[in-house]
Amino acid sequence: MNIAIDYQARTPIYEQIVLEIEKMVALNILQPGEKIATIRELALTLGVNPNTIKKAYDILEQKGVIISKSTKGTFIVDEVLQVKEAKIAQVIGKINEYIGELENIGLDRSEIKKRLKF
Repeated sequence: MNIAIDYQARTPIYEQIVLEIEKMVALNILQPGEKIATIRELALTLGVNPNTIKKAYDILEQKGVIISKSTKGTFIVDEVLQVKEAKIAQVIGKINEYIGELENIGLDRSEIKKRLKF
């Protein structure tokens, strides 16, 4: 599992780990049922405190991305499509928030569409 962490970023490391693992699941880099690194292994690999990895794994488990099976390890859930759809919904929600902010400062939707480049 190759997780890219920006140690200088304002985003907390545990959040970066969560986002990276979610991205790898969405891109099918991590497959359903695949075993992932233990907390200790990932902490050593990334050079961070194991508590940071534990916090990230706890969030991922709450989000339904991973599941911990006692004595067997931590795995990507089998319902990857649900995880991907949840991530899409999360990003669309953020986009809608930004559109709302733009509307609050006086831009209408046609002006917003003109200014967006994609």
